[in-house]
Amino acid sequence: MKNVIVIGGGNAALCAAISAADEGAKVILLESSPKLWRGGNSQHTRNMRVYHPTPTATLVDSYPLEEYYEDLLKVTKNETNEELAKLTLKSSLDVYTWMIEKGIYFQPSLKGTLSLSRTNAFFLGGGKTLVNREYQIAIDLGVEVLYEHEVLNVKLKDNEVEFLEVKIPNGDIKKFKADAYVAASGGFESNREWLREAWGEHSKNFLIRGTKFNQGKVLKSLLDQGVQKVGKEEQGHAVAVDGRAPLYDGGIVTRLDCVPFGVVLNDEGKRFYDEGEDFWPKRYAIWGRLVASQINQVGHVIIDSKSFDLFMPSVFEPTKADTLEELAKKLALPIEQVKKTISEFNSAVVDGDFDLTKLDDCVTKGLEVNKTHWARRIDTPPYYGYTLRPGVTFTYLGVKIDKDARVYMEDGKPMTNLFATGEMVAGNILSQGYLAGIGMTIGGVFGRIAGKGAANV
Repeated sequence: MKNVIVIGGGNAALCAAISAADEGAKVILLESSPKLWRGGNSQHTRNMRVYHPTPTATLVDSYPLEEYYEDLLKVTKNETNEELAKLTLKSSLDVYTWMIEKGIYFQPSLKGTLSLSRTNAFFLGGGKTLVNREYQIAIDLGVEVLYEHEVLNVKLKDNEVEFLEVKIPNGDIKKFKADAYVAASGGFESNREWLREAWGEHSKNFLIRGTKFNQGKVLKSLLDQGVQKVGKEEQGHAVAVDGRAPLYDGGIVTRLDCVPFGVVLNDEGKRFYDEGEDFWPKRYAIWGRLVASQINQVGHVIIDSKSFDLFMPSVFEPTKADTLEELAKKLALPIEQVKKTISEFNSAVVDGDFDLTKLDDCVTKGLEVNKTHWARRIDTPPYYGYTLRPGVTFTYLGVKIDKDARVYMEDGKPMTNLFATGEMVAGNILSQGYLAGIGMTIGGVFGRIAGKGAANV
């Protein structure tokens, strides 16, 4: 019987632990958080993106591999590891089926502005229910879960892991040793100092959508010892969230989905990007970076009453006013510039057949920044506004793996007993941009592969 240690406590780590246990290994899972906060960023998710050639119990129509891959290439601007990307997409249906067989439930597809009924499988009860169920499955298989066990260092010798240095609940440092290891402890997005080094001083205004426990210590330990890196420090999954969201763990509910139905202004009261470029699940992930590039790292969405019921309800009440002047004042925006921006936008709108379910013909013409779909005049009071800030979900800097989830050293040699999955390997596939739900798919696919590999070293 092999001894396997899984570092991390989210979906990717749990899929690895369950798969290793299914192979007959004795598994220990080291989760840095207390039990109450277990699950990493996965606790905030709600779906995974799944290829399927025919309808399933919870997915309508079909989502061909070719279309899935085209969607991925579009958001990454053709920069991806083709072998690993296609493996991930093709294996997504297997993960979906495997989860169902394990007793994980999905709900019927959601319809409306999310545009995901055909592509994404939604976890019944959301991410927290998912990870709670995965923990129970793992424990039933004999996996030993140790909470508040923070891995500080992965001690390497040549191309092998010798042992782990782990901070245990009483503050002592303890060595853990196994036959094989799976690194699944996420990125460095909650490490404020590292974030500043990567993205500059303006990162002080970033909010972190996920867990505060993703400090990147395992990732840094590996990279400092010659593990081959993938991705760039300044790339990651960052969305525009409500500016009133908490610093950590705001989760998916703080995201605002109203951008395609209004205009987004910076602190100068000017538009800066096409709000209707594409369906929101293919474009929401670029808005964190767009807002981050603006003055004070802030944006302001303005919509009118025609659009208020077209998107998922927000957690926080919007700012509301009967006139644009009043709304601009409440949002602390320059009133005359806001009036000018909205007036010019309204004058540029070309009437068409508004349809939120497709890339419609409602556009603007003649503006420096045109809106290419869902453009309607903002002229029907009351008016609503939301202030946006960058919300970082996870970073893309990670470690290089192969199709067996085996980690590679800078000299091109594979590690003999170290595998990786989850956010630590997302950079192999996501050079930039994001597709809704693909992070959970990557974690599930390579979690299963890594767990099986570790159990059979």
